[in-house]
Amino acid sequence: MNAPARSAVGLDVARIRADFPILSEVKVHGKPLVFLDNAASSQMPRQVIDRLVRYQTHEHANIHRGVHYLSETATAAYEAARHTLARFINAREEREVIFTSNCTDGINLVMQGYGRKYIGAGDEIIITHLEHHANIVPWQMLCEEKGAKLRVVPITDSGELMLEEYAKLFNERTKFVSISHVSNALGTVNPVKAMIATAHSHGVPVLVDGAQAAPHLKIDVQDLDCDFYAITGHKMLGPTGIGVLYGRVALLEKMQPYKGGGDMILSVTFEKTTYNVIPHKFEAGTPPIAAAIGLAAAADYMSAVGHEQIAAHEHALLVYATQKLQEIPGVRIIGTAPHKAAVISFYVGDVHPHDVGTLLNDDGVAVRTGHHCAQPVMQRYGVPATARASFAFYNTFEEVDVLAASVAKIQKMFA
Repeated sequence: MNAPARSAVGLDVARIRADFPILSEVKVHGKPLVFLDNAASSQMPRQVIDRLVRYQTHEHANIHRGVHYLSETATAAYEAARHTLARFINAREEREVIFTSNCTDGINLVMQGYGRKYIGAGDEIIITHLEHHANIVPWQMLCEEKGAKLRVVPITDSGELMLEEYAKLFNERTKFVSISHVSNALGTVNPVKAMIATAHSHGVPVLVDGAQAAPHLKIDVQDLDCDFYAITGHKMLGPTGIGVLYGRVALLEKMQPYKGGGDMILSVTFEKTTYNVIPHKFEAGTPPIAAAIGLAAAADYMSAVGHEQIAAHEHALLVYATQKLQEIPGVRIIGTAPHKAAVISFYVGDVHPHDVGTLLNDDGVAVRTGHHCAQPVMQRYGVPATARASFAFYNTFEEVDVLAASVAKIQKMFA
């Protein structure tokens, strides 16, 4: 199957690819780059790169402090970025949007600011078997400190959450739920809206790890009715070192800051510090100004392409890639939930995934190999690691053909 100039949903993939310089300018062993490691970090379009350069070239200064032209210009651009991200996730108010360094930082902010204040000995926190380490380790740390207990929602062989078991985990000791929207290891899209409703019926707040959802799905925090939602920039066409934590105003105002320093205060004496209002209470020190502005440009780019078109094209790629890989003898796809984002984890016979990744790289194909910071998922399927191909809307069917041909060659080599 050849790569169409337009996808089945009318997406002009050729035009979109022209916005991403790295896709045409980089060669790997003399071959075109086939970048299928988007779940780790996506590429940046020229529009984001240009916005970063414009800020660094013409607008750079520290914010919220100076009264001179550049400081006021940079402050306006930074707060405009907050407005853009609030619109992107459909937050009720801009002050519900906190800039963080990434999704991990957002989860840790909630653990420190909410968890340490409201979770105590004997309390329970619910997570799932599909979580990234970033949504496991902070809660383990809290449980060890407070004497609380972690409860885990199991998964089926196909990689779906057992919702009946999830419902059974709630009791009078349940104080918090933290769940991923999309599994980074398997691509499973979890029914988070229903899971949030279940938690709220017990009066329990919910944090959603949206790192893998924001690149693929339209995020509407009001529709989900979540209490917290964390995303990261580098997986959704933006720079590294920037993310967003959404939080309900009522919860954010009750939380304690976990970083102290400049800009998160109203007044400081040696006797007492009075904290700033939200969101500034949680943004200590000079923030990643350029990265926040770049992330807003990435959000605008995705919105202009259209979330429905992005999701439809990526789903078509997923279906086609799944079919092509399943046709190769010895290939085992791990994670076969019917509702998935564009992620395929797979095994090729008895070949170690690291060898698979190395040989794919010889053909210019970039995939991720390893446990994907989701070791409990690997343990569930009895494998040490997988090869993972993850797609973005700038990928093509022709690139899937290159992936499949390279995997078939590896299978024959080791057969």
